[in-house]
Order: sequence, then structure tokens, then C-alpha cells
Amino acid sequence: MKYGFDSEKYLKIQSEHIKERIARFGDKLYLEFGGKLFDDNHASRVLPGFHPDNKLRMLMQLSSEAEIVIVISATDIEKNKVRSDLGITYDVDVLRLREEFEKRGFMVNSVVITHYNGQASADAYRTRLERMGIKVYYHHTIEGYPNNVALIDSDEGFGRNDYVLTTRPLVVVTAPGPGSGKMAVCLSQLYQEHKRGIKAGYAKFETFPVWNLPLKHPVNLAYEAATADLNDVNMIDPFHLEAYGKTAVNYNRDIEIFPVLNALFEGIYGENPYKSPTDMGVNMLGFCISDEQVCSDASRDEIVRRYYEALRKLAEGNGTEGEVNKTALLMRQAGITTAWRKTTVAAYERKLETGVASAAIELQDGTIITAKTSPLLGPSAALILNAAKYLAGIDHSIQLIPQEMIEPISRTKVSFLHGHNPRLHTDEVLVALSLLSKSDDNCRRALETLPLFEGCQVHSTVLLSEVDRKTFKKLGVGLTCDPVKKNSNIV
Repeated sequence: MKYGFDSEKYLKIQSEHIKERIARFGDKLYLEFGGKLFDDNHASRVLPGFHPDNKLRMLMQLSSEAEIVIVISATDIEKNKVRSDLGITYDVDVLRLREEFEKRGFMVNSVVITHYNGQASADAYRTRLERMGIKVYYHHTIEGYPNNVALIDSDEGFGRNDYVLTTRPLVVVTAPGPGSGKMAVCLSQLYQEHKRGIKAGYAKFETFPVWNLPLKHPVNLAYEAATADLNDVNMIDPFHLEAYGKTAVNYNRDIEIFPVLNALFEGIYGENPYKSPTDMGVNMLGFCISDEQVCSDASRDEIVRRYYEALRKLAEGNGTEGEVNKTALLMRQAGITTAWRKTTVAAYERKLETGVASAAIELQDGTIITAKTSPLLGPSAALILNAAKYLAGIDHSIQLIPQEMIEPISRTKVSFLHGHNPRLHTDEVLVALSLLSKSDDNCRRALETLPLFEGCQVHSTVLLSEVDRKTFKKLGVGLTCDPVKKNSNIV
């Protein structure tokens, strides 16, 4: 695998830059963290060499100076909003985040429930957290936020919110997902700290877009593809251009709200320490790209992957045509089609050759392996077997799982479990391999290749089952599927 990002350099200069920003404000810095603090798989895909937990590792260098405040919206609690990447609700993820932070030695200060308006579900959640010994604060919905500056910057606005008592110079404000109200919590705290005579500052840590890369750079286009459902748009920061005569990239929501932030800062401090939305950021990501071509190619892969993901969501009734159209437009802006993804072309060719649903995998050395649907194996299950044989140096003609073992499993699925699909899923194939590995050396060798699947790319010409998608995800494989959902081909 080729790397295009220097993680060690990033850990060093990013933590140093945050320390400089703390020193600039005096007593305390509220640092709003956008995106994921750990398991940032998008960043690791578009910047090969970036570890998914890089931001957390960087913060660990500041752990003695930092405490963490986790934010969740009362609206998201009420709606049981789910993190699509993990399949858990935001209220459950708050507890997961807290546990992960504390496991790594961080001090977790409290949980702030935002957009509070007397919701019974939020009250019940607060009671639950407090029984666990977790401090909980309410921040209220402010009528006219963010434009009614006069009300916001008053005792009836931010002054009505609970004051979060913090003790360390760096307060990291994070949340399970976007729209939780992190920025409002930071600004409310600035107002409250100012009333108490404490000098506090605010900064924003957004990984993307990368402010010092061109607007239409593939890395920045991939970010737009990742947020197509939020309709975020990368833009040249006009405030930065006016103040410094230099081009910097930001995104529409930060640019649109900057005049309001400017008025709030002036109300709290008397003047705004920042001349542009880009000034507020502390992200040093762009300075750590070591091979721009590698990152550009990886980002183009990601744009295609997001396009197929948008198609899948639409086919399953969870997406919109707008999301599909936007990612299609981003592909055109990046100068690519779905054929950019080698596995897509290989899977289509195998389907044309065989007349049935097929799949292809690109291994880390660039080798392409394909497989097709059979009466007893779906294309994804067959693909794992074919790829494992190649990686283990086992002749392709050797049958790892004998048909007499597959047939009774298929019979059980249909006859006793009332399933409609007799074909084995990927997890069932792996269980069968595991059982056989005790007595069959080829099966043992095939199983031992599974770590080599991490970072590989797969495309299927049919929409795979959730079970198969999860198996590929656990193996660290990047998967795309055609949104074909015919009963005869559901595998």
C-alpha cells in the first residue's frame, strides 16, 4: 500500500499549534471538534497513512491539560437518532465515547444536553446519566438563534444556560455527530466565563475541507461527497481573502454564520480576535501530506465509493435523489466515472462473461480477483474463498469447502429457518473454514490470510446483504455495490 500522509509529523505539529492557540487567549481555550475524534475512517481512506485514531493520539499529548465535554441534542435523543457507521443511537454513543476517552486517560468533565425545551426523553436521559455519576447540564433553545444576536448575547439567551464548570486550560467539545450544538456550547461558555472574569477563547478543529488545498482538489471534493446528505459546499473564504489577500477553503455553514459570530465575539470581548472563519481553525492536516498524487487518487476512489453508497441508500429507501445527483456531479468535477474503480470494471466484465451476479477484489499488490454467484455461494462468499486461495498460494482448482458440507447448511437455512436464500453468506463461509482448519491445512492457511484483506477494495454487481457488508467492514475492506435488488440475486 502506498502512503501519502505523514502521521508522525501531524501528531507533532498539530499538538504544538493547539498549545500556541491556548497561550494566545490566556486562561482557557474551548476547542470545538468537528468530525470524529477516533475511528475517522474517511480521513484514513482519502489520506493513506492517516490512522483512524490520529486526532485522539494527538490529543493524548495534551491529556494533562485537557478535559472533554460531550454534547448531545435533546432533539436527537427524542428521535433516537442513529450513527449510520456504527448502527447505535446518539444517546448510547455518548456513553461509548465517554468510556473510550476515559480508557485512554482523558478527564471527561460532563455531558451537555442542547436544544433543551422540556423534552421528557431528555429529562429521563439526564436522570439515567446522573445515576451513573455523570454530571449533566442543560443548554436551552434560544429563539431566533443564530441571528437574534441581541437576545443570544444576554442573560435571557446564553445567560439562561447552565454554566459548565471546567478546571483545565483546554476544553475539548465533541459530539456523536453533526448538528448537536457544539459551537453554541462553546460560545455560551465564553459568555459565562466572561461574566465571571475568566479569559477564555474559542477555536475550531475541522479536519475537512483542508483550508490550504485548492477548492476543487480531490481531497476537498471527497469531503463534499462525504457530506452530500448535509448539502455542505466547499467555498473560498471571502473574509480571509479580504483580510489577507490569500485564498483559503472553508465550507458554507462556517462562512454563512461568521457575521453572527463576529457580532457575538464583539458583544463578549469588545472585538473579534478572528478576521475570518479560517482564522478560527487550528487544522494542520494540509502541511502533512507527503505524496499529493497518492492522496488525490485515494480521494477519487472515495468519491466513487460515496456515489455507490448514495445509490444503495436510495435503493433501500434511506437516501435521496439529491444526494445521488450531487455525488455524480462531484465525480464529473474530479474528472472520473465509476470506471475509475478497477474492481467495478472487473466485476462487470465477469458478469458479462457469466451472465450472473459477480464481484471483484483488488488486493494490496494490485492483483484483481473475481468470483460469480453459484447455486450454493453468493459472489461475496466465493470472492473471499478465491482471494484467500490466491494469497495463501493454494491452487484455484482446490475446493476448500466440500459441497457435501455446504448443502446441509443451505438446507437448514431454507427448510428450518425459512430463509429464501440458500446461498452461504461470507460469515458462514468463514465459520465453515474455521471448522475445517482443524484438520485441513489448506483451510488453515486460507484463514491466516484474512489480515491481508485490510485496505483491499471490492465491488459487487448486486446489492449485498447487511451481513455481507458488515463482514467486509470488519475485515477492513472498502466495498461498493450496484443498487440491484432483484429477488433472484439477493446474496
